[in-house]
Amino acid sequence: MLFSPCAWARPQTASSRVARAVDSMPYTREIEQVAISPDGTEVAAIVGSELTISSTRGGTSRPIAIEGRLPLRDVCWSGDSKQIAFAADLPGSAPSAQIWTSAADGTAKVLRAELKGYAAAPQFSPDGSKLALLFIAGMPRVAGPLQPMTPLRGVIDETIYEQRLATIDLSTNTLTEVTPADMYIYEYEWTRDGKGWVATAARGAGDANWYVARLYRISGESGQMREIYAPKRQIAAPRVSPDGKSVALIEGLMSDEDVNGGDIYLVPTAGGPARNLTPGLKSSPSSLAWRGPGRIVFAQNVDGESGFATLSTSEGGVETIWTGEEFVGTTPSPSASFAADGVLTAVARQSASLPPEVWAGPIGKWAQITTLNAGLKPAWGEMRNFHWKNGSTSLEGWLMLPKDFAPGNTYPLVVNVHGGPSSACNSRWDTTAMGTASALDYFALCPNPRGSYGQGEAFTQANVKDLGGGDYRDIMAGVDAVLTQYPVDPRRVGLRGHSYGGYMTMWMETQTHRFAAAVAGAGISDWQSYYGLNDIDEWMIPFFGASVYDDPALYTKSDPMHYVKQVTTPTLILVGDRDGEVPMEQSLEWWHALKRFEVPTELVVYPNEGHQLIRPADQRDYYVRAFEWFDEWFRKAP
Repeated sequence: MLFSPCAWARPQTASSRVARAVDSMPYTREIEQVAISPDGTEVAAIVGSELTISSTRGGTSRPIAIEGRLPLRDVCWSGDSKQIAFAADLPGSAPSAQIWTSAADGTAKVLRAELKGYAAAPQFSPDGSKLALLFIAGMPRVAGPLQPMTPLRGVIDETIYEQRLATIDLSTNTLTEVTPADMYIYEYEWTRDGKGWVATAARGAGDANWYVARLYRISGESGQMREIYAPKRQIAAPRVSPDGKSVALIEGLMSDEDVNGGDIYLVPTAGGPARNLTPGLKSSPSSLAWRGPGRIVFAQNVDGESGFATLSTSEGGVETIWTGEEFVGTTPSPSASFAADGVLTAVARQSASLPPEVWAGPIGKWAQITTLNAGLKPAWGEMRNFHWKNGSTSLEGWLMLPKDFAPGNTYPLVVNVHGGPSSACNSRWDTTAMGTASALDYFALCPNPRGSYGQGEAFTQANVKDLGGGDYRDIMAGVDAVLTQYPVDPRRVGLRGHSYGGYMTMWMETQTHRFAAAVAGAGISDWQSYYGLNDIDEWMIPFFGASVYDDPALYTKSDPMHYVKQVTTPTLILVGDRDGEVPMEQSLEWWHALKRFEVPTELVVYPNEGHQLIRPADQRDYYVRAFEWFDEWFRKAP
């Protein structure tokens, strides 16, 4: 049988009201990175792969470009604030990159290396004589589990491309790969004396083994790696203390690399027992910096909002500096770039009513320094931080009202389950699911059920060995609360999500018939087959406690396929054909089963796409199809 993914895609109505709504979204120039200089006087920003330098006092930004205007990324500052380094991506089907340095005013640009493979995260040594960076030699694709996987063909030899720590001597531009060839380095930071690094690392495939990474001390002279901490959970954001004696990091139940949340731990640089500095904290720290000896400043998710706080490593106790409804950060979780004093910061701020811009200054006293998206207005209605209860459990999420909301009318509701599960909905400038729903005059709810960030590590771990249990009941309690408090037509309630949200969509339609329509993006339909197919199977052990082979009964109780006969909800299924996190076959299984039981369904497979759709045309198609599906079935609701 010939396999043709496009054969399952129904034609779209080009001029549908949904297509018009999607095309009318006020798209922004996305801020990919902000980096404040150590002295706090200037901010480097990557916006749309372009680099600019701005004074923290405001004024005209200075663009920095190289010959050919290659896309730039991963900018960093030297310790004396006089130089920057950055990566430039070269064109081609396989990754290759240049590493550059420049004076802060954009002059004296020097090409330091041209590398065949994936290069990232340059950092100047404390004395400015070297650059360190992460490098995967010969990597055939961009690194990361969200990217399209390399298709399998021929004899499968399990070739592993390890990400190694490398250095460039700035006096000779000599590149040296430092760490062993069998270790994958995820995050690193120079030690204060410049003689080595601390890093999170693991052996084996990088996409999968981030979940079992440990903390190492690395010798700059020999490259020898010495383990100094073996965590119980995932770890992220290692930061060396000013005296060099300790490393602060975040440890917690994290389902995706770079989507941080957990407690803050302190680890001796020489090795020894780690100490939890935030036990019982009712928020989720996500990035951190040192604010001098014995004091840490950190960004966090607080009940669905962004926040910043400090803590003493000796006395304990957390002091809140600022919280706000808007989302602050350039990563999926709240974050900031900190100057050397830990006081001055640069951030990207956005909300449902505020398009993203770069701000700088002391935390909570920032001044806006860019006007990248001036004049943009929301195409959607008001967004509210919505709270409800499931029994004794307090819950929250974000509710967006219909754009043309008028009391006395009734409206449909679309429930949007976030990815993760260790993640959270925030108030963002949302031109995708939430914004489109509101522009179509739907209510849109994005709940943060147990397993999400924002209420502390115990809450995040509350779905361990219980996926589809308490989190399902939390979401349904939120739906009931919305129906009680707002004029929603209970016959026209839809459900959608991607990744974990796609899994929950598949699972929830086996548990209830309350939804008029569902859209499952890259969902998990069958834990048994999923375990053997995906590229990141280590993520499942922290959530289930064992592999599917060792405890199949635990997986079965959360497995949509075991309950597929109960599904009656019309379901659209969307997936990329090179998805390694949740392989396409999971969507194919669900589509096949629903067809077998005569449930209205369609499957759309996007060629050469991974877990996260990259091509703008595919992204547009994804949301147009999703909301045309809701429109169609809402019209048919009795």
